[in-house]
Amino acid sequence: MSRYLLRRLAIALPSLLGISLVLFTVLALAPGDPFGDLASNPNVPPEVAAALRAKFGLDDPVWSRYLHWLVAMLHGDWGFSFVSRVNVDQLILQRLPVTLLVIGSSQILALLVALPVGVYAATRPYSIFDQIANTLAFIGFSLPTFFTGILFILVFSIYLDWLPFVFRTDLAATGWRWYWEESRQAIMPITVLGLFQGASWTRFVRSAVLDVIRLDYVTTARAKGIAERVVITKHVVRNALIPVVTLVALSMPTVFGGAIITEQIFRVPGIGSLLISSILANDTPVIMAVTFVFACLVILFNLIADLLYGFLDPRISYR
Repeated sequence: MSRYLLRRLAIALPSLLGISLVLFTVLALAPGDPFGDLASNPNVPPEVAAALRAKFGLDDPVWSRYLHWLVAMLHGDWGFSFVSRVNVDQLILQRLPVTLLVIGSSQILALLVALPVGVYAATRPYSIFDQIANTLAFIGFSLPTFFTGILFILVFSIYLDWLPFVFRTDLAATGWRWYWEESRQAIMPITVLGLFQGASWTRFVRSAVLDVIRLDYVTTARAKGIAERVVITKHVVRNALIPVVTLVALSMPTVFGGAIITEQIFRVPGIGSLLISSILANDTPVIMAVTFVFACLVILFNLIADLLYGFLDPRISYR
């Protein structure tokens, strides 16, 4: 497996290089730049504005700026934020843990909902439980996260006053009280993302289990007198999870996109909200770094999915 992992990492490097080239070119050719307001500001002398643009190479050719960015990034220099006045890597390291916490927790919640509900509905097709689960699943993935986020705020924050609707980073509590307050303010964004993904995955799990449960080897296992619980958990679910793993890996771009909207609704200080604020301020170094981090995370999750295939299906070998 180590050789397979090294080969996949070697393949991922050209992919990341191509993604970075496309992202940098699109951002460089987009209208506007971080120092565009300096030209119309009478308080800034023209020579100062020209010196700043020359210092950061904003008037250089695109290929020259990209090579400079690539070399600097390989040396650990991700650039400088023109708005926050700090290094880009510091901004990302400050906000990335919050985003990973929200997204990771929401995906765990989605799996905890989708797997048992989808499997149970597939083992009892067209039953009352199956019909209710299908209806709720259709409603769940039909409603966008910004709608359910606002609905959660109205119900649990405005009417019931149970949960805070703004994610705060300056909590005054300490000890266990701090962990409790941190958990309370993370409940709604995690639930919004988790239920949205869980509703979509429930339908897919149900369909995958239905395809496997009708195969001949399942019938043979039942004919041998193996308990139904063992047949479902060992023979059906394990094989049905292979396409589910593919779906989870391919859903990562959508998850990160939904996290950006959810972070804006609940004011979560993650890299999604950092990306939106940087786009509004034309802070291109931060935009480039955040989108590149998203691309790295997507490739990482696809690699994890490929490694899980061999665990779920022994017939798959790492070559």
